[in-house]
Amino acid sequence: MEAPPDNDVLWARSLHFTHDDGSPGLGGVSLGVREGEILAVGGPCGSGKTTLLRCLAGLLRPQQGEVWFNSLPVHTMGAFARERLRRERFGWIDPAPALVPELTVWENTALPLMLRGTPRRRAKTTALEWLERLDIGDRARHRPHRLRRAEQQRVAVARALASSPTVLFADEPTASLHRADRAHLLRTLTTAARSHRITVVVATRDAQTAALADRTVGLLDGRCVSAAHLPEVADPEGRAACSLSA
Repeated sequence: MEAPPDNDVLWARSLHFTHDDGSPGLGGVSLGVREGEILAVGGPCGSGKTTLLRCLAGLLRPQQGEVWFNSLPVHTMGAFARERLRRERFGWIDPAPALVPELTVWENTALPLMLRGTPRRRAKTTALEWLERLDIGDRARHRPHRLRRAEQQRVAVARALASSPTVLFADEPTASLHRADRAHLLRTLTTAARSHRITVVVATRDAQTAALADRTVGLLDGRCVSAAHLPEVADPEGRAACSLSA
């Protein structure tokens, strides 16, 4: 196996993955992600964006190819080792917030830290600091059902950042938000990532999201392409968002 370049925190070579129903996921994708870089993975629905992120994060094991995190071969790790890597070094943001309804906002934010063994008081302090940065600190003692969808997604971002991940994976993190909420969350996320030297890999169909990245990789039918011409994406109010060329 060939180790990744020194300046790449993530490195993938010739990734292949086919879903259980026989549909292609990835067809030989290779890429490198530099430390502190914000990389946008663009492409239409079904292009393989989520599959790629899941392989890079160790949530899926590619059927062929290699994934390296620094000097660690993620593709050869067992399930327990990959779970530990995700818990200690990676963060993940889904399109939907997926908050625990029984917990308060600050408890949701602190949960990954406490699961990692951080004392409750220290985890709470860190969680509250990140909630303030995401302009949601005044809702820290509320349950998720009392928050608007955009506020819930800010909590999900705070939760992902609170554990100080080396790499943050964001799968369409603003897909369900209105344009103004989307812009605010993106600015906050990218500012926080740059100030803390967090590497970000974000899957997106949105030009506004991709424009904030350092670099964009286009996917089409599971393969890297030089340009991915994306369909217009309507925001939740029905207005069309501009298209993206990677």
